[in-house]
Amino acid sequence: MEYKTSGGVTFAYSPLIDVPHGFSTRLGGVSEAAHTSALNLAFDKGDGRETVLKNLALFAAAVGVDEKSIISAPQIHSATVRRVSIADAGRGYFKECDFACDGYITTERGVTLGVKTADCVPILMCAKRGGEGRAVCALHAGWRGTSARIVEAALGELFALGFAPSDIYAAIGPSIGSCCYEVGEDFYAAFDAELREKFVIPTENGKYRADLRAANLALFEAAGVPRQNVDVSEDCTYCRGDLYYSHRRQNGTRGSMLSVIAL
Repeated sequence: MEYKTSGGVTFAYSPLIDVPHGFSTRLGGVSEAAHTSALNLAFDKGDGRETVLKNLALFAAAVGVDEKSIISAPQIHSATVRRVSIADAGRGYFKECDFACDGYITTERGVTLGVKTADCVPILMCAKRGGEGRAVCALHAGWRGTSARIVEAALGELFALGFAPSDIYAAIGPSIGSCCYEVGEDFYAAFDAELREKFVIPTENGKYRADLRAANLALFEAAGVPRQNVDVSEDCTYCRGDLYYSHRRQNGTRGSMLSVIAL
């Protein structure tokens, strides 16, 4: 994955995906509190509404989308993926959102899909079938969503729309890495045997280290998506405090990143 800076805002993107998209960093916004400085994109982190919306406008302009088209529903750490339309544009930022989910799919222009993270795994997808049709998808894959196989749920929806595995291009964005993600028995027990054996590794102190990015990559590959169609960020949000917010590093007092994609 690569970085781009526009209007002072720095974001990550994947050359594999040829529609407007980006994974925000914490660089380039107007938040002034130490824990949200400077591009916090969530309302409930201590910044005023006007500050968050200014940050949203800056990020949207950098990526090349309309900030009022962005949907960001409440996230519930599930495998729920919802089909959305232009009627949902702006939900969560400019108008109420009366549903919760952890993923979206759309085949319509005019709505930008957004998921918030600060250690969890953001995943953006574009599906394209020749010149006939396209769809985009955004997922919030925390450990619960990963263990519930939210990637499989999203791919199932895309396959139902007529897309083949080879039509899917995906980017697994910055998240906490296995280097910093020590977890306990509740986490271990939540994963099925296949994922647990490969991606939740015991440590010498009786805990485990989890690799959520690798687990989600494996789900793409198991569904038949070619490995060369999936980009994976190497950035650990815990390690890179200069670039990212981290819920674990900041003990829950932090801002939020936003990852967006649109047709």
